[in-house]
Amino acid sequence: MATAALKQSPAPALKHRPAPAPKTFHATMLVTRAEEWCVEAETAEEARELLAAGQGHRCHIGERLQFEVERVED
Repeated sequence: MATAALKQSPAPALKHRPAPAPKTFHATMLVTRAEEWCVEAETAEEARELLAAGQGHRCHIGERLQFEVERVED
Protein backbone atom coordinates (compact mmCIF):
# COMPACT_ATOMS: atom_id res chain seq x y z
CA MET A 1 0.00 0.00 0.00
CA ALA A 2 1.48 3.32 -1.00
CA THR A 3 1.17 6.29 1.31
CA ALA A 4 1.30 9.80 -0.03
CA ALA A 5 2.51 12.62 2.18
CA LEU A 6 0.62 15.84 1.79
CA LYS A 7 2.75 18.91 1.79
CA GLN A 8 1.26 21.66 3.89
CA SER A 9 2.38 25.19 3.43
CA PRO A 10 3.39 26.92 6.65
CA ALA A 11 0.79 29.20 8.20
CA PRO A 12 1.28 32.83 7.26
CA ALA A 13 3.07 34.87 9.91
CA LEU A 14 0.57 36.69 12.09
CA LYS A 15 1.21 40.36 12.47
CA HIS A 16 1.21 41.21 16.16
CA ARG A 17 0.07 44.67 16.97
CA PRO A 18 1.36 46.04 20.24
CA ALA A 19 -1.35 46.55 22.82
CA PRO A 20 -2.24 50.21 23.25
CA ALA A 21 -0.52 51.81 26.22
CA PRO A 22 -2.86 52.60 29.11
CA LYS A 23 -3.66 56.28 29.56
CA THR A 24 -4.06 58.22 32.80
CA PHE A 25 -7.46 59.75 33.38
CA HIS A 26 -8.23 62.36 36.04
CA ALA A 27 -11.58 62.36 37.79
CA THR A 28 -13.53 64.51 40.19
CA MET A 29 -14.89 62.38 43.02
CA LEU A 30 -17.42 63.19 45.72
CA VAL A 31 -16.37 61.25 48.82
CA THR A 32 -18.11 60.80 52.18
CA ARG A 33 -15.91 59.65 55.08
CA ALA A 34 -16.40 59.02 58.77
CA GLU A 35 -13.43 60.80 60.36
CA GLU A 36 -12.26 61.02 63.95
CA TRP A 37 -11.51 64.57 65.04
CA CYS A 38 -9.86 65.76 68.26
CA VAL A 39 -10.17 69.03 70.11
CA GLU A 40 -9.02 70.17 73.55
CA ALA A 41 -11.88 71.39 75.74
CA GLU A 42 -12.98 71.35 79.36
CA THR A 43 -16.37 69.73 78.70
CA ALA A 44 -18.03 67.62 76.01
CA GLU A 45 -20.42 70.50 75.29
CA GLU A 46 -17.50 72.89 74.74
CA ALA A 47 -15.84 70.29 72.48
CA ARG A 48 -19.03 70.03 70.38
CA GLU A 49 -19.17 73.82 70.02
CA LEU A 50 -15.51 74.04 69.04
CA LEU A 51 -15.83 71.22 66.49
CA ALA A 52 -19.00 72.79 65.03
CA ALA A 53 -17.03 76.04 64.65
CA GLY A 54 -14.33 74.24 62.67
CA GLN A 55 -11.78 73.98 65.47
CA GLY A 56 -9.74 70.87 66.25
CA HIS A 57 -7.84 68.54 63.97
CA ARG A 58 -8.36 65.21 62.26
CA CYS A 59 -6.95 62.35 64.36
CA HIS A 60 -7.71 59.55 61.86
CA ILE A 61 -8.86 59.85 58.26
CA GLY A 62 -11.46 57.12 58.73
CA GLU A 63 -13.17 54.85 56.26
CA ARG A 64 -14.78 55.84 53.00
CA LEU A 65 -18.51 55.36 53.37
CA GLN A 66 -19.65 56.43 49.92
CA PHE A 67 -18.13 57.76 46.73
CA GLU A 68 -19.47 58.90 43.41
CA VAL A 69 -17.64 59.76 40.21
CA GLU A 70 -18.72 63.24 39.19
CA ARG A 71 -16.75 63.47 35.95
CA VAL A 72 -13.77 61.93 34.18
CA GLU A 73 -11.45 64.08 32.10
CA ASP A 74 -9.52 62.87 29.07
